[in-house]
Amino acid sequence: MPTTVTPVVPRGRTDENIYLFVPNLIGYLRVVLAAVSLAYMSTHPKVCTLTYSISCLLDAADGQAARALGQTSKFGAILDMVTDRCTTSCLLCYLASTYPSYALLFQFLISLDFSSHYIHMYASLLSGSTSHKSVTKEQSWILWSYYNNSTTLFLFCFGNELFFVALYLVEWTQHHTIGLESLVLRLSDYPELLAVIKQVPGHAAALRVVANLTWPQVIAAVSFPVCAMKQAINCVQFWKASKVLVEADQMERWEKLQAKKL
Repeated sequence: MPTTVTPVVPRGRTDENIYLFVPNLIGYLRVVLAAVSLAYMSTHPKVCTLTYSISCLLDAADGQAARALGQTSKFGAILDMVTDRCTTSCLLCYLASTYPSYALLFQFLISLDFSSHYIHMYASLLSGSTSHKSVTKEQSWILWSYYNNSTTLFLFCFGNELFFVALYLVEWTQHHTIGLESLVLRLSDYPELLAVIKQVPGHAAALRVVANLTWPQVIAAVSFPVCAMKQAINCVQFWKASKVLVEADQMERWEKLQAKKL
């Protein structure tokens, strides 16, 4: 008997121009601003910092626009993630050249950022999730808290970028202290307090550091814990995604073994 071939019916689709969705237009603007910041990174710190910061802050705006206008899209989600990864990695490359003693650390952070997000995205697609942010408590309470609370997600991303931008500005503001040197000099007016401070080991070096503090150094110190926690979340993300892939491999291999027994 002749084999009946069932014709493949193409899936329907709208004629909307996804490229021109408002959140995607914001995404293009982010790319342009990031490119400008990178172009001026080694010559004009004010222009670089301003454009880089606006690009990062617009990361929250495109998501809000997508949800408000009903214009969420897979293209927009990937554009957003790729822009984040590339922008941060370019800044870290610059920091690696600025602080050569820590170049290996910055290279590790770039690798961790890219690998953890890539493997998480791949694992999400493999498990049938509609978004890489669709994480349940059962999968990981840490990732669920991170991705499902917009305020938490924003604060961690903001604090992470703020730390790296502060490190960038440290090199440009070494001679612009915040004015604590006068406070240190006035310690002689308080002999009792000065006597207590002198009992602390390394007090002289500590006072010199305080006297020469700049605002970027203060901001870096305040935002460092957030940045450290963000890297820990990246590690958790990498580990949990690895488990999803391994479990998928185990199920696939089990199915092949069962098929051979039949």
